[in-house]
Amino acid sequence: MPDMSTTEDSLLNTSTTKAAAPGISTTQPTFLIWGTNSWIASHLHPLLQQHPQQPTIHSTTARLESRTAVLAELTRVQPTHVFNCAGVTGRPNVDWCEDHQAETLTSNVVGAINLAVCCQERGVHLTVFGTGCEYLFSRDEICVGERGWEKRADDTGIYTYDETHPPGGAGYTETDPANFSGSFYSLTKAVAENYLSQLPLLLLLRLRMPTSPTHHPRSFLTKITSYSHILSLPNSHTMLHDLLPAAILLATARETGVYNFTNPGCITHNEVLALYKEIVCPGFVWRNFDNTVEAEEQSKVLKAGRSNCALDVGKLVGKMREYGERGGKLSACENDNEEEEGG
Repeated sequence: MPDMSTTEDSLLNTSTTKAAAPGISTTQPTFLIWGTNSWIASHLHPLLQQHPQQPTIHSTTARLESRTAVLAELTRVQPTHVFNCAGVTGRPNVDWCEDHQAETLTSNVVGAINLAVCCQERGVHLTVFGTGCEYLFSRDEICVGERGWEKRADDTGIYTYDETHPPGGAGYTETDPANFSGSFYSLTKAVAENYLSQLPLLLLLRLRMPTSPTHHPRSFLTKITSYSHILSLPNSHTMLHDLLPAAILLATARETGVYNFTNPGCITHNEVLALYKEIVCPGFVWRNFDNTVEAEEQSKVLKAGRSNCALDVGKLVGKMREYGERGGKLSACENDNEEEEGG
């Protein structure tokens, strides 16, 4: 498929960090990335190499659940900041976690908490790339691929649409309790977040349906364009090229707490594919399910439920304003919102 790096606009333009931005140290930071081979890490490393503070960058695949191994890496590198990009999501999808619960629990709960505790003991700032799918939409996860009905891996997490957060309504904030427990993976992420969010030197970023500017098996756009049938529902999305620079900005400033880490607004699967067809592949064809009954029948192939939801990013947008990082469509989105509220 063609490269899409020139076809996507920035919603949160954080590529230029102001020298006097509040909270950012002028000393040279040292970053340690946990999960060397992860997709997120592959994007972080080149961004850090281009950072104006010229940080020292290290990476590791040491076992998260081993206190001895974690402390040894912290001693070896002496980082000022750690990025946790590691964890179990399952291959080929999260249904794997249903059959490998011990491994999933060890990595996503025991390992994540162990790394966080070790960083706290050493006074090292930790950024965790988590999930915002704790809230649920259902029935959008069965698609038709080349081998017939297949399971999708996009949308499991801690949230799902409900009566108080319907499609088109208010998004979930960082303080809303998780309401989706349809998969073991989701349970592990929600449990870990409950503990991690209490730690004072920790920044937890909730990603959803992440998409990269080039095709990758983990990218939402790559996944969705591999199916011929979909159910289209609105969801929040994380555009990695927009938001990972913001992650580095927040980490460098030693910000803490939980942030919904998606672009403003929601977009449906049909809207995504229509843009893909218009900009990238004019001959692309897909179909929606004919009816809900058909989709519900096919959902029986899933071992784990899937999540669809909208996340409120007001906290993130407000924080970016503090650093003067505004641009592109973010300003346009804010103007649109103001016009809607005013009239």
